[in-house]
Amino acid sequence: MKVAAPRVTYLNHEHTVASWLLTKDHKRIGIMYLLVVTFAFFLGGLFASMIRLELATPAGDLVSADTYNKMFTMHGVAMVFFVLIPAVPAILGNFVLPLTLGAKDVAFPKLNLLSWYIFVIGFLFTIYAMVTGGVDTGWTFYTPYSSRASNTNVMMTGLGVFITGFSSILTGLNFMVTIHRMRAPGLTWFRLPLFVWAVYATSLVQILGTPVIAITVLALAIERFLHFGIFDPVLGGDPVLFQHMFWFYSHPAVYIMILPPMGAISEVIAAFSRKSIFGYSFVAFSSLAIAVFGFLVWAHHLFVSGISVYSALVFSFLTYAVAIPSAVKTFNWAATMYRGAIWLKAPMIWAIAFLGLFLVGGLTGLFTAALGVDVHIHDTYFVVAHFHFIMVGGAIMGYFAGLHYWWPKITGKMYSDIWAKVAAIIVFVGFNLTFGPQFILGYLGMPRRYHVYPEEFQVLNVLSSAGASILAVGYILIAIYLVASLFFGEEAGDNPWHATGLEWTTQSPPLPHNFETQPVVTEDAYEYSKREIRVV
Repeated sequence: MKVAAPRVTYLNHEHTVASWLLTKDHKRIGIMYLLVVTFAFFLGGLFASMIRLELATPAGDLVSADTYNKMFTMHGVAMVFFVLIPAVPAILGNFVLPLTLGAKDVAFPKLNLLSWYIFVIGFLFTIYAMVTGGVDTGWTFYTPYSSRASNTNVMMTGLGVFITGFSSILTGLNFMVTIHRMRAPGLTWFRLPLFVWAVYATSLVQILGTPVIAITVLALAIERFLHFGIFDPVLGGDPVLFQHMFWFYSHPAVYIMILPPMGAISEVIAAFSRKSIFGYSFVAFSSLAIAVFGFLVWAHHLFVSGISVYSALVFSFLTYAVAIPSAVKTFNWAATMYRGAIWLKAPMIWAIAFLGLFLVGGLTGLFTAALGVDVHIHDTYFVVAHFHFIMVGGAIMGYFAGLHYWWPKITGKMYSDIWAKVAAIIVFVGFNLTFGPQFILGYLGMPRRYHVYPEEFQVLNVLSSAGASILAVGYILIAIYLVASLFFGEEAGDNPWHATGLEWTTQSPPLPHNFETQPVVTEDAYEYSKREIRVV
């Protein structure tokens, strides 16, 4: 009997290490980003575990104050610059975006590979800074401490962040040109999947915002080495100027972190509600609105830094305004689910968990936007909890929803749906137990970045540390069943979710050049009502 030859895929058409390290295939580059970002995620998680172990007791008896400062700094640097910012755009964006457009690759494949190498080089500089003594300034590098007082590896870490920024800029440029120039025939702007709209808005922020952080880090280096008075008041500089420059990038960077997961959530909710997204154009334009508004709210980080009360009033109002497009998305997702044929597969469980956590994160952001309340809760654990509800409860949950949704397309294998649901529930419970008590701690006045605290705060801190342990179990479980699926998973088929979208019209895993023939689009996005496929 003649045995059929295995299908050619992007995974098996070349096998050498060089074929991966020199690849221009966007799908392989997405996989390489996945490996680096996953390593950074567990590295940042290790620092987070040490922080929570230290805070389980009020005495500060596990590590010294200096070591604790380094731990929360390196946790922040690893998670913000090497996990949250690249996770969805660099991994899922690289892999999925050309497939959703019906394109063979991104517009500039060589530039895409260069972006990955720049990212890795920046990460290696940061790793070197971590293993040769660490850095203790906080991930925000506030001056004049970072420019004059700190004797840790400030500039080595700053150099890593500086280099990595160019990867972000080039990726954003590549994606924007790809979306403009490489859409399949018939794929008009208002037929695009909402994930593409989200990636487009993110690319806008990456291109316009990232140069600002590069200039800020460069100015910090000039002051630190040449003693020019830019930020240091002793030299005639202004430390508040650093905060303005840093947050002019870093608040829009929050939207680099959250917009692409929002796009992934739109795909998942539409697919597993078997409905078109309610108010498609509103959700699409809300992504652009978030990107634009994101550049107008940076000074809400400076409410207690001495800016004028009139400036603070304007930025408080703008911060409330940026909640509107986020609310549009949230309400429209809920409306999409209303009376939908909900299919509770693992990606949908992750998406529902995202909705709950992102809602809490967004609503607590309104407290920090209020001038009177912010004076009380600024630099307390309330802000830590709010930030993590948005970034971990939002961005990471959205990332896992997207990863579970597209995993069968990426690998051609199905993971265990039961274990994926269990992991989602464990992560949801662990997350709430970790960061829920921190809202109360912050309201009661416990400042962040302290490794010693009054005994009356211990119960809430123990709850938080216990939650972190549960959270760690959930994340490790995800790694186990996803890796296991590569060896033991069932064949996924080309479209296991019966989803719309061009990525589901090609084989799983995809061909090296994605499609056998040029796809042509003849219907709007999310036309589930025409398909009427029964799902169970």
